[in-house]
Amino acid sequence: MNIRGSICALATPFGAGGALDLAAFGRLLDYQIEGGTQALVVAGSTGEAHMLEHDEFGRLLAFAVKHVAGRVPVIAGTGEAGTAKTVAATRHARELGADAALVVAPYYVRPTQEGMRRHFLEVAEHGGLPVLLYNVPGRTACDIDPATVAQLREHPAIIGIKEARGDAERIHALAELVRPDFVYLSGDDATAGEAMLAGAAGTISVVANLVPKAFRALCDAATGGDQAATARCRMALDPLLQALECAPNPIAVKAGLPELGLGSATPRLPLVELEEGPARARLRTELATLASLANAA
Repeated sequence: MNIRGSICALATPFGAGGALDLAAFGRLLDYQIEGGTQALVVAGSTGEAHMLEHDEFGRLLAFAVKHVAGRVPVIAGTGEAGTAKTVAATRHARELGADAALVVAPYYVRPTQEGMRRHFLEVAEHGGLPVLLYNVPGRTACDIDPATVAQLREHPAIIGIKEARGDAERIHALAELVRPDFVYLSGDDATAGEAMLAGAAGTISVVANLVPKAFRALCDAATGGDQAATARCRMALDPLLQALECAPNPIAVKAGLPELGLGSATPRLPLVELEEGPARARLRTELATLASLANAA
């Protein structure tokens, strides 16, 4: 399985009354593939996975698998706080046709390193899908140590990690664990270029929802080792990345969807829509600027 390069952590569009908007989701899928996105994550944290009902998860993932039709890998977010629930969700994703599972570290319960090691091994052994570990300490309140990752990569079903810590020490620690059967993927848009230049095989991105072509260009430059091109791509993306920092993910990125005809800006409670004001105006401006640059290229 070739999961690398520019990977989008998809937002989940909701329509009137808060129902899934599969028509808008289809447009978002097409926009990604046309923009060069190389794999797609359905029902991750950007996709408001924890606000989806069980049947909605199934409908969303089944729709994505059918719509994408094998053009790029479809990765399902299946991580839960409990191991048994994570195994069940991963099996369900396999039945629906997902190519791999993105399994976040167990959130809220604060497991030890040994607890996380056993958790991921259970999912790898019994979930039925290739597993990408997902480390995002700012959301889970636990941190998968590189030493634990080194142990877990020995299981043949554990094929990589999405690492959302962007500090230099962690980037280089994860880069040292890369091998042909285990990929390191950045999970932090702000430091994605640095991570890929250091050895990450790609990035699972939030901003790619809005600017897939620009993010693919960054990934191509960085994974190709072109530092100058990476710096240029990063400089072009920086204003939009800064604009997205105005609210917790996915509030800000969803505010960009209606600007592109890709769905409404409304998330599900307890998240609330980004209010009209300077932050939303700045987001519109930066999207328009990037669109102008893309058209001029």
